[in-house]
Amino acid sequence: MRQNITPNITTLPNGLRVATQAMPSSQTVAVGIWCGVGARHEPARIGGISHFLEHLLFKGTKTRSARRISEEVEGVGGDLNAYTAEERTCFYAAASSDHLARVTEVLSDMYCNSRIDPKEVERERGVIVEEIEMIRDESAQHVQELLTAETWKGSSLSRPITGTKKSLSAISRQDLMSHLRGNYHAGHTIVTAAGAVDHEEFVKLVSSGFLKKLPGNSTDTSRSSVSAPPRQAAPRLVIESRENQQTQIALSFRGVGSHDPKRYAVSLLHVILGGNMSSRLFQELRERRGLCYSIGTSLSTHSDCGAFEIALGLDGKNVVKALKLILSECARIAGKAPSIAELRRACDYSIGTSRMALERAATQNYRLGTSLLNYGKVVSPESVYDRLAKVSPAEIQAVAQKILQNRTLCLAMVGQGPGKEELLSIIRSS
Repeated sequence: MRQNITPNITTLPNGLRVATQAMPSSQTVAVGIWCGVGARHEPARIGGISHFLEHLLFKGTKTRSARRISEEVEGVGGDLNAYTAEERTCFYAAASSDHLARVTEVLSDMYCNSRIDPKEVERERGVIVEEIEMIRDESAQHVQELLTAETWKGSSLSRPITGTKKSLSAISRQDLMSHLRGNYHAGHTIVTAAGAVDHEEFVKLVSSGFLKKLPGNSTDTSRSSVSAPPRQAAPRLVIESRENQQTQIALSFRGVGSHDPKRYAVSLLHVILGGNMSSRLFQELRERRGLCYSIGTSLSTHSDCGAFEIALGLDGKNVVKALKLILSECARIAGKAPSIAELRRACDYSIGTSRMALERAATQNYRLGTSLLNYGKVVSPESVYDRLAKVSPAEIQAVAQKILQNRTLCLAMVGQGPGKEELLSIIRSS
């Protein structure tokens, strides 16, 4: 029997929202602090500042050293981490439910009392440069950065989340403090917990850690106005030649945003085309042709825009053949709706994998934070499942026709393979 326990949400006097999802069978708890600012909101001069600040919040507070922050959570078998995305920054921890108070207090101390020590600023600047180099050396990651830059050319979305060496060198401690004061306030922040958690108890813990320390809504914000670039009128390519054993290819078509009603159909299109081993692209390129070890699609979704992406690695001599097959599969689903049976399998896969994931406290915690940031409310999984089940084959074909247009295609390639003109010729003739 499925448990359908409604999440609880409380807004504190300073405007901070606190949300919990109880999971009675869980013995662990996941806690998250979500700030509604990310790489997309940054001025170009200081690109990467959100990610830089994310690193620095682990480097010590007025009462805790960086080592003590780690030890207090890891010392009880817990996990402590963070990430920066285009439209949010998240700090999170998970541990046995016995240690809820400890991990909540550590996270609140990091978020509200970070010292941003000048020596740590310079030390971590070097660490992030090494992170940038690591990504560049890893072709599968680097090709994704090249694709992102080309897909969102002319927009802040095109810039790497880590920033660049140039933008990192321009970020001063004063910039970091301004970014902290302008964004890390109650109006931009949500605190969540999922697992073995009692809502009222958690609200008390959060109130103790955040209410007096975290300022309320602020009119001083460093977030820049953002907008998605217009759809392109012709395909765009970026190629970086490398003497790799394998060539990495990534393609994108302009997709839909998180508020677009077509997002449910796009999600199922992703599953049908490249979301798992049963998908059309995997079956055609891996199983039937043996051209690659893996190929898959993914969705990059933002508040007002998105991208439908395809990625694979293969021998450079097979790039032309693979690209033709990919474009052929895209054209096939745009030209003919999937069968009811194929759509049902995709729907069942989406719902089934979601149900399994939501048995984990960390996934429920992620759902709370992202849903509140995106929609201002917690969207129930069942309502999403119900909408997925109502998508028709005709809707799949319609979104394929809208999205999978070669004139909106961007392609990035790292490794050995054909030149730009040959690839453009294939795209234009497909």
